[in-house]
Amino acid sequence: MLRQQDVGHRIVVRRIVGIHEGRPLFTDALGELVELNETHVTLVTEQGRLRVPVGEVHRAKRVPAARRPTASAVVALELAADEAWPAPVRDRLGDWLLRAADGWTGRANSALPVGDPDRPLPAALDAVERWYAERGQPAMVNTPLPLAAPVGAELDARGWSGRPPVLVQTIALAALPPAPPERAGLPPVELAAAPSDDWLAVAAGRKGGLPDAARHVLTAVEQLRFAEVYADGELLAVGRGSVTGAGRWLGLTLIEVLPHARRQGLATRVLRALTDWGAALGATHAFLQVEQRNTAAVALYRSLGFSTHHTYVTRVRP
Repeated sequence: MLRQQDVGHRIVVRRIVGIHEGRPLFTDALGELVELNETHVTLVTEQGRLRVPVGEVHRAKRVPAARRPTASAVVALELAADEAWPAPVRDRLGDWLLRAADGWTGRANSALPVGDPDRPLPAALDAVERWYAERGQPAMVNTPLPLAAPVGAELDARGWSGRPPVLVQTIALAALPPAPPERAGLPPVELAAAPSDDWLAVAAGRKGGLPDAARHVLTAVEQLRFAEVYADGELLAVGRGSVTGAGRWLGLTLIEVLPHARRQGLATRVLRALTDWGAALGATHAFLQVEQRNTAAVALYRSLGFSTHHTYVTRVRP
């Protein structure tokens, strides 16, 4: 049977769905285990979220992880994420993207090596180093894995360091669990097309300042909403949602709850407000990026059914 350490992994559940001529009838479900308690086993399947009473479980076990996403799927998601977090200074090296935003966040200040750079790999990385040196910034390369593993190997040989791994997590919006009923007295989640000064102050505190380039990164997306939760005039939680990738992808960024307001479900409510908005625009999937070491956030997103599509590591020139 299953154990708590199986949560977050792919499982198969054989459940009893009836009796025919004195013999039990079974059906199998395959998906990611997102919750396990004394009464139910909850998993996310390709058809959506499935909650199976423990009394109906005949057998359940962990199975090997699903196949890795195709290279084209990783490229498409990385490009949608780039659209959702647009650097104000951009250039191309063949298919590779070169991005700069006054040093504000690694994502907006790193090369994205997807596709063909139109030259041998060592020469491409030499060009990346020159491009960032001309702008007075340290050269950085965002390496989606395993797609950019050859790039990573070349950077290893050059002695580049790596920042903590980041999980790129996704979910089909149809697989999100139903939103819990609103309780009386809870402050509403408000969505706006532009960030308020309070919202920007939270972002500045989290990201260490807010240069002009940061405002471009945050606002230069056509389909965009900023979420806020206030109580008694105090901002308690924020979030940002963007729809990119030809309208398919809802990007969730800067989901933040002030420390004294945590453990009240505010992050989930912000996320649900943004996913409802994205779904209304026609988005079918959501993505977010979270550091692997941020175990609290990873657990929250796992409980909602998010799973890891791929990872990336931001590499930094010594």
